[in-house]
Amino acid sequence: MRANFIFSEVWIGLRRNLTMTIAVIITVAVGMAMLGVGLMINAQVGLMKGYWDDKVEVSVFLCNKGTAVEECNGKAITPAQVKALEAYIEKVPGVRPGGVIYEDQAAAYENFKTAYASNEALVKATKVEDMPQSFRIKVVDPDNYQSVIQAVRGQPGVSQVTDQKQLIGPFFEMLDKLAFYALGVAITLVLAAALLIGNTVRLSAFNRRRETGIMRLVGASNLYIQLPFIMEGVIAGLIGGVFAAVILIATKVLLFEELGAFLGDATAQLGWDAVAQTITFTMAIGVVICVLASFVTLRRYLRV
Repeated sequence: MRANFIFSEVWIGLRRNLTMTIAVIITVAVGMAMLGVGLMINAQVGLMKGYWDDKVEVSVFLCNKGTAVEECNGKAITPAQVKALEAYIEKVPGVRPGGVIYEDQAAAYENFKTAYASNEALVKATKVEDMPQSFRIKVVDPDNYQSVIQAVRGQPGVSQVTDQKQLIGPFFEMLDKLAFYALGVAITLVLAAALLIGNTVRLSAFNRRRETGIMRLVGASNLYIQLPFIMEGVIAGLIGGVFAAVILIATKVLLFEELGAFLGDATAQLGWDAVAQTITFTMAIGVVICVLASFVTLRRYLRV
């Protein structure tokens, strides 16, 4: 009997405040979707960083004959210097064991042809002798590569030392900013949703003040009186969460999978398990916000 009465009150409240309820659903959907997208971007950035951290290398280019670098003095590195430099690099603190790879001119030329296969004129104009010899060094901690660079720079036969992380660093900084702004907008929308839910509950309580007054006179508890209003917020939150889930699934298919297809093997792709976790989290957050907003609003405004 009590359950039927509560559901009846919920249905009455939803019908009386249909416009406000729809507004709550839309606000919750947009807010939770933005929150979910921000979380998915953060997860994708984390995957990409983890992927690239394992592949970031320090490149040590060696002197060729006629190299226009002061350290080389126009002289090419000798085979004995190459072996001595390789042995030295392997003993540098921070270098991963077995992480020193030597690339001669022939191998460098093959890699060059593969990378610039679409530019036939450039490939034909480039000769094997134009390619530099180099060492590719994998470091233990990709965030602490400066010590390795400082140890290798200035050694006999070394013309230039570069770190690949310097090239992809600005890209990750841009992604971090994008995720930060997305989360900021999402938090703002979540707060707006909480305020809108509070106003809806307050309006519903005002419209049904006579019914709630009678319930109080016959001895109904505060929880029994508040429960229909709280359930209205829960229903709005669940419906908004479902719409948000649809938006997140569409975002995964249209944005993240397209990004993965564009980058190919150059990055780790966000999985559906992460999307499912994000959807579950955002739906739970949406319902909790609706419940808290309803409960707090009723405690303040429901005076019967």
